[in-house]
Amino acid sequence: MLLDEEKTEIRDLCKKFSDNEVHPLAMDIDKNGEIPSALVGKLAENGFLGVFVPEEFGGAGMDYLDYSILVEELSRNCASTGVLVSAHNSLCVWPILNFGTEEQKKEFLPRLASGQDIGCFCLSEPNAGSDAGSLTTFAEDKGDHWEINGVKNWITNGKEAGVAIVFAKTQKTDNYKGISAFIVDTKTEGWNIIKIEEKLGIKGSSTAQIALDKVKVPKGNLLGQPEKGFRVAMATLDGGRIGIAAQALGIAQGAFDYANNYTKERVQFGAPLNKLQGVQFIIADMSTKISASRLLIYDASHRKNKEMQYSLESAHAKLFSAETAMWVTTKAIQLCGGNGYTKEYPVERFFRDAKITEIYEGTSEIQRVVIAANVAKQ
Repeated sequence: MLLDEEKTEIRDLCKKFSDNEVHPLAMDIDKNGEIPSALVGKLAENGFLGVFVPEEFGGAGMDYLDYSILVEELSRNCASTGVLVSAHNSLCVWPILNFGTEEQKKEFLPRLASGQDIGCFCLSEPNAGSDAGSLTTFAEDKGDHWEINGVKNWITNGKEAGVAIVFAKTQKTDNYKGISAFIVDTKTEGWNIIKIEEKLGIKGSSTAQIALDKVKVPKGNLLGQPEKGFRVAMATLDGGRIGIAAQALGIAQGAFDYANNYTKERVQFGAPLNKLQGVQFIIADMSTKISASRLLIYDASHRKNKEMQYSLESAHAKLFSAETAMWVTTKAIQLCGGNGYTKEYPVERFFRDAKITEIYEGTSEIQRVVIAANVAKQ
């Protein structure tokens, strides 16, 4: 699906922002392990923290294709910035927008769209990763409030987050039944960050382990229907996978752009590297996989915008784009030779950042399970 004039303008806007504001900071973000607050502020000022929040709640009122374009362009220069925006919008803002009451939308969406609060999504636990139904965090009904106890793992934006979507059992079961979703203010007593993970890549994005110790949650902060939280989680992850696919695409595009330019300038055996047929074939395969990834992402985004079924398409996009990112960044290092293996060149950062896209918001193996299950229904 080609972009129309309006979408092309949005892409150009996102590209300009990424090149002017994100690119100069990318290496320092990776080195220092932190995204500067000034950059987060600029993201908010441009409407990037409330992409599909309606204007009445202070958002930009854009759609899911706009969001995918934004995440790709940010990630093309800095995957850490891309995933902060992706997780904030798709994993926190979106479920409130789609499952929240009018009161919840009025309270939380303006805070999130303005950047007053960053959002996070708390589903995974030490013993509940791909098997989300086995979580043990429990929310007890205390009459006038809920009390949540448990530990959550691998929480993107966990360090900065002011608002969290937390999943907990409200009935003791040994499967996904009995899970409810809650909107939690992280300033509430009992919300404790246990540790910040040291990671291979996306170093500027905080990944936290969080303990909830008798965290009091108002009754009005139940998100969706009681004991229907698993549906909230799965619907949210379907859309979130499109965002991670866009992140993977941006990483692949960034690595490709650098490696392609390098082969034009690097002279060996009396000619630029890109005159060698072996190099040309690699460049051709990189370009093809990137283009295919983009079309899969646009298709999934379009279907989501049209409120069509998109679970299969989002899994297709996530699986293919993540594996493309890993393949392209590996080849980018190879094309840059020894230089590509050093931190002076950005391709090694793209390589480190790419790996996580095959893991979070559903591993590549889980995507294959989702795809197979959907195909079996056809």
